[in-house]
Amino acid sequence: MQNGELNGSEEYKDKQGGGAGLPLTKVENNDGKKVLTNGMSRVHRILSEDEINQGKTTRWTELEIHGRVRNLSNALWQVSHLSALFLNGNQLTRVPPEISQLTNLTMLDLSHNKLRSLPAELGLQGNPLSPEINKIYHESNGSHKLLHFLHDHLAINTAPPPEREWVMIRHADPDRPIATFTVLCYNVLCDKYATVNQYSYCPSWALNWEYRKMSIMKEIRNYEADIITLQEVETEQFRLLFQPELKMLGYSGIFSPKSRAKTMNEEDRKYVDGCAIFWKSEKFEMDREHLIEFTQVVVKKASTSEHMLNRVMPRDNIALCAVLRIKENVYNNRRMTMAAADNVVGTPLVVCTAHIHWDPELCDVKLIQTMMLAHELYKLLEEVAEQFRITPQQTPVLICGDLNSLPDSGMV
Repeated sequence: MQNGELNGSEEYKDKQGGGAGLPLTKVENNDGKKVLTNGMSRVHRILSEDEINQGKTTRWTELEIHGRVRNLSNALWQVSHLSALFLNGNQLTRVPPEISQLTNLTMLDLSHNKLRSLPAELGLQGNPLSPEINKIYHESNGSHKLLHFLHDHLAINTAPPPEREWVMIRHADPDRPIATFTVLCYNVLCDKYATVNQYSYCPSWALNWEYRKMSIMKEIRNYEADIITLQEVETEQFRLLFQPELKMLGYSGIFSPKSRAKTMNEEDRKYVDGCAIFWKSEKFEMDREHLIEFTQVVVKKASTSEHMLNRVMPRDNIALCAVLRIKENVYNNRRMTMAAADNVVGTPLVVCTAHIHWDPELCDVKLIQTMMLAHELYKLLEEVAEQFRITPQQTPVLICGDLNSLPDSGMV
């Protein structure tokens, strides 16, 4: 920087795929090279004092803006001589359509932001487009139509994700009866939430439920888990798809919609999503089920707190629990004696699946719902322990769900 201006044409090479480095200052070495701490190398030139005294000036055509920026100033769109604009490594959620005013721009870097869509004003004039694309582009609202066309004709060449590395907590003792079973937890994304506006980066055909349901069932069959917990299951799809399909595979299951279903007519109730639990009938049998409705819990617990009622009660998330009895088929230990089998067969297993509120702006609601879940679940454990004449600490519990939270958050 010289006199508050960016000097000369700057070339950068990102070695790490990260964001741009810090601005260069006059006190740095004027050797034209600098390697920043984040691995970025840049070549630059700063005017000497003699050049400044001779009246020489710079003509800068490139600009970078960084520092976790969330919004861009309208003044930026007046700098029409820019040929390169580097906005990478920020927190941008949208690109204003006014960017079309930068008519000389040939390089635009928007990597490592939080963008879900791009403005249709990003022009394609003067490019050797194919006849098909060129025809769409020159139609009314052509840019917008072209983006949708490219989305829907996106080539599927992405490799499948790598196999997960399993973490062994401890090895089973061959001389002790150990219940061994697999668990699958899956938010299947209810059809009414899979909108083009919400998932603008995804082809419309891939959002279509008729396409997705086949992929979902294929994945469920592939894992063949002993216990399956699902979130965002539409009421009608539980009845028409999940329950009959999984029954043919040897599963039993339960389902409950979100609390709002109680206030709806029969037709609208079909499209309310909820939680479901399935288990292999040969390995488990259900003793009872238990529903946790956070709206009802908060009314009982916070009747004197108007703020908590206003924040938490409108969110009708639920948690669904199944108290299962473990069958002998779960124990793979062939050396287990008849006496040992009599002691462990019929042991309870509490399975819980929960769907915590989604909105990232309502972290307090997420935390309160998680606290209510833990409290209500422990009450259920006490009831189960008393029924089976064991302690709550001896009652195995399996908590699954979509917590809409990061691993290091307070909810987890």
